[in-house]
Amino acid sequence: MPKESITPRARKRVAVLISGRGSNMVALIEAAKDASYPAEIALVASNRPDAAGLATARQAGIATAIVDRMTYGKDREAFERALQAVLEDHRIDLVCLAGFMRLLTPWFVAGWHGRMLNIHPALLPAFKGLHTHARALAAGVKTHGATVHFVAAEMDSGPIILQAEVPVLAGDRPETLAARVLAVEHKIYPQALRLVAEGRARAD
Repeated sequence: MPKESITPRARKRVAVLISGRGSNMVALIEAAKDASYPAEIALVASNRPDAAGLATARQAGIATAIVDRMTYGKDREAFERALQAVLEDHRIDLVCLAGFMRLLTPWFVAGWHGRMLNIHPALLPAFKGLHTHARALAAGVKTHGATVHFVAAEMDSGPIILQAEVPVLAGDRPETLAARVLAVEHKIYPQALRLVAEGRARAD
């Protein structure tokens, strides 16, 4: 009997949204170079034309797009509709925020429910928002870390996918602690994206 032909499952098409150098973007790009990885980085988009990560993405042969927030002023809806159009044009399945310094509205978040991930430099629910490393040191915690979570309308509050801890050492400064956290961010973000792309992690 002839063997059945098996069509390999298509890799999920991922857009990474950045505002700066995109070091976590690089970690995702590197992971996706493995043919067995269940996702491909199909697009890197930025709200800032000068984001250094755009050049990195182009060098890796990845399509890039700029949706300049300054073009839309205070009109958040117009900005997000333009961003949505770009994502649709590139047939994006999943979105990863990687240093994307723009708060997204409930309308946009709802449209990507269960399909948009973010990485936060703290062990959520502790230290939501900015300046997490300085706040962790001021609080005197013994462990700190990073969290990959699904994006929800409330900032840094979506369901957690993965976390990793690092020790807080005597003499740590925000900069030294940040470097230790960043190293684990680069490990867990690709792992979390794999879980979501394979359907092993869901928002509900």
